[in-house]
Amino acid sequence: MTEPYYRDLGGNRFESTIHAQGAWNEHEQHMAPASGLLTHVIDREFSREGLRIARLSFEIYGIIEGGEFEVRTQVLRPGRTIELVQADMICGERTAISARAWLLHTSDTGDLQGVEDEPMPPVSASEPWTGMSPWPGGFIESVEFRTIDGSRPGHRRSWLRSEHPLVDTDSVSPLAHLVRLIDTTNGLSARESPERLIFPNVDLQIHVHRLPSGEWIGIDGRQQFGPDGVGLTSTVLNDENGPFARAEQILTLRRRDG
Repeated sequence: MTEPYYRDLGGNRFESTIHAQGAWNEHEQHMAPASGLLTHVIDREFSREGLRIARLSFEIYGIIEGGEFEVRTQVLRPGRTIELVQADMICGERTAISARAWLLHTSDTGDLQGVEDEPMPPVSASEPWTGMSPWPGGFIESVEFRTIDGSRPGHRRSWLRSEHPLVDTDSVSPLAHLVRLIDTTNGLSARESPERLIFPNVDLQIHVHRLPSGEWIGIDGRQQFGPDGVGLTSTVLNDENGPFARAEQILTLRRRDG
């Protein structure tokens, strides 16, 4: 089996591999696979028949240290049709990420469904792209990137996939399988080179109106910089059947010295 992003050590303890390595520092994890793992734990512990994840909210408290860590879960608002749960990633004695998920009751609304977001061109219309090469780290190296013609700094449409499994033990849901790639949209949509400006996100919000499927995720991302050091990356998320969710990330903008 291709080496995973994480090894499951049992008891909700995990160990990151080189493929989860971040882009800002060698000793940190990338937020993308970390958010995928927290989604997986929430799915495994809380999703059940007739109740599914509809919104994921990740608060990033600082550097996500690589190596061994623990995930602690709790129910914040129990319910049969609406439930709020939380999963915290604990690195050492510090909480690195808190993930909250709203799980909502499902019912048949097939006759009412409608989507206003424009679908992306198919994977077959994309081309291999090496534009992420300025970004270091094992995670970026683990992902296959393709781009759609017409993309530019500040707005890029990309298709992504990875052959590395999320964890080495469990099968994961299609949602967790794709969430592990979503945080890359901040770098994909970059308005400036990371050599000139650092622009890490301090959160990731994902609203899921349809559960996805398949191995490819389509990222239609736009990045905007405000005048006072704060930015925003907004993304329409696609699978091969069209849009299934939206994501938002707030950014802190910091010029490189010199």
